[in-house]
Amino acid sequence: MIKRLIPLLLLASVLVLFFLFDLGRHLSFEALAEHRSQLLHWVSAYPVVTPLTYIVVYITVVAFSLPGGLVMTVTGGFLFGAIAGGLYTVIGATVGAVLLFLLAKTSVGDYLLSKAGDGVKKMQAGFADNALSYMFVLRLVPIFPFFLVNLVPAFLGVPLRVYLIATFFGIMPATFVFSLAGSGLGSVLERGEGITMQGVMTPEIIGALFGLALLSLIPVIYKRLRKPADGEVE
Repeated sequence: MIKRLIPLLLLASVLVLFFLFDLGRHLSFEALAEHRSQLLHWVSAYPVVTPLTYIVVYITVVAFSLPGGLVMTVTGGFLFGAIAGGLYTVIGATVGAVLLFLLAKTSVGDYLLSKAGDGVKKMQAGFADNALSYMFVLRLVPIFPFFLVNLVPAFLGVPLRVYLIATFFGIMPATFVFSLAGSGLGSVLERGEGITMQGVMTPEIIGALFGLALLSLIPVIYKRLRKPADGEVE
């Protein structure tokens, strides 16, 4: 059991060091505004290295559940444009989420599932019946903490293939919306205006994402409402 906990202890140690040295100040809108000229210069001077570096940093942020994902996504749009920035973010976030999923699943996820009671196993069975739809809902609605959505499926026995597909496609709508917002930040920063989380997460954006999440539940609702055909076991 101790061996199983080592990866989680490593993850916790990185989190403690992150907060202890206040590294979060580098993943903030204030840092983006302060260093934007230097960052844009690097993107122009190193067009191959900078996207790769951005993806690696994003993988690290997600894999270690560090705060700052939204700032990173907006920054990606600002540096690389809405389409390229969104694509780099989707790749980095998906790889980081899969690494965290595998870490949680292989460390304690399978063990906890084997020891779970009937209540948890019923929840797992219900989730497994419509895993892809539920995963899309969790990915589309940005009110759920990203790190939590990365971990819970590992404890509910969601297959890696379903997790990967739902993560890659499910985070696309919100990612490209925030990346688009980031691509328009140049004029805002030139005017010396501040960037706030509320300014990015507008009610219209949240409402649109909720609408997409409801659409992803249609297969679940249809399955529950339809009558089973003759001879079909429900």
